[in-house]
Amino acid sequence: MAEKKHLNVVFIGHVDHGKSTTVGRVLLEGGAIEQHLIDKYRKEAEERGKAGFELAYVMDNLKEERERGVTIDVAHKEFKTDSRHFTIIDAPGHRDFVKNMITGTSQADAAVLIVAADDGIAAQTKEHLWLSKVMGIEQMIVAVNKMDITKPAYNEGRFNEVVDEVKKMLGMVGFSDKQVSIIPTSGWKADNIKEKGELSWWKGDTLLQALDKLNPPSGAADAKIRIPIQDVYKISGIGAVPVGRVESGTIKAGTKLIFKPSAHPGGKVGEVKSVEMHHAEVPQAIPGDNIGFNCRGISHTDIRRGDVGGPEDDPPAVARAFKAQIMILDHPNVITAGYTPVFHCHTAQVACTFEKLLAKLDPKTGVVTEENPDFLKKGDAAMVLIKPTKPLAIEEQAKYKALARFAIRDMGATVAAGMCLKIEEHWD
Repeated sequence: MAEKKHLNVVFIGHVDHGKSTTVGRVLLEGGAIEQHLIDKYRKEAEERGKAGFELAYVMDNLKEERERGVTIDVAHKEFKTDSRHFTIIDAPGHRDFVKNMITGTSQADAAVLIVAADDGIAAQTKEHLWLSKVMGIEQMIVAVNKMDITKPAYNEGRFNEVVDEVKKMLGMVGFSDKQVSIIPTSGWKADNIKEKGELSWWKGDTLLQALDKLNPPSGAADAKIRIPIQDVYKISGIGAVPVGRVESGTIKAGTKLIFKPSAHPGGKVGEVKSVEMHHAEVPQAIPGDNIGFNCRGISHTDIRRGDVGGPEDDPPAVARAFKAQIMILDHPNVITAGYTPVFHCHTAQVACTFEKLLAKLDPKTGVVTEENPDFLKKGDAAMVLIKPTKPLAIEEQAKYKALARFAIRDMGATVAAGMCLKIEEHWD
């Protein structure tokens, strides 16, 4: 049998629209978890006065999340369909946790946007859609969920209303029809997840069929290696084990990597001894794989979250200044030169200064509408010169797309998102 193609898929959407429950249902129907586990969670949920949350518990297995009933961190779980092998990233919808959602989305190859049929589009549905677009997600499934609670239940008319709403918004954000499929579901009742169930009027795909049609990542396995580090664990008897997602290239025992920007200016070189995925040793890791690897010559104090590993002959770029294209999503007033919010780029979080506002762009066409504007406001697209306050590993969009994207956060909100077009000055 041919090796199943691997994809990372992120579940996004407004809080309480049924993301975690749908993920739990997909894992159950996809055979990744057993029914008896769900029964155990049901009992636990009822004891906590959270009846109906048992499917969500599959991903929300942090104790604090169970008690609050919201998803805090990004959790990973795998399952298989007929021809695909998925790692699900369940991203938090809750406002305080958007930065985790950004980390999740920047690792994903596709997104499933959950929109509740009763509420339709909510505030964060929009924010998550913009972010997915700017973070480079090119394929999306929109699940119009909670179809069991429309009036009357499973109402096709209500589904069509939400579809119209969603299509309008997808158009505004810039997703084309062929990048998106929209389907009705009830994660809670299992309708149209694996079987049509009560949604017999629906002639399109079930959620599992739609997932099966997604295209695997095209990050070339034969390109140069880039692996942003998410965490570094110290494991007794083994030493430092960095963890992260391979963005390009192939990693195996014997691979030599240089990590930047830690241990600046030189960067630190280590040799990979073994690679693990989902707690099992694997011969090699390719783009899209979330891995841990043991590295000879590196101590756990040498590298940290936000570093990027790459080969010595093509080390990760570290920018002192870069030119970027950004979209202002939300800001209470105006943004001028000198503004210094926090940039979230792959796994790094670094405060960066808007050095120069170079041009305003038409968000739909990218054509320059104003040179050297005095300020930027909500809804503006622009070209800017950015100066990180400390070394930041970032790549040019044309070279390594996944490492060029970033989100900008300030005052607990996502202010803007964008991508690095050109590194003007290297930090070396």
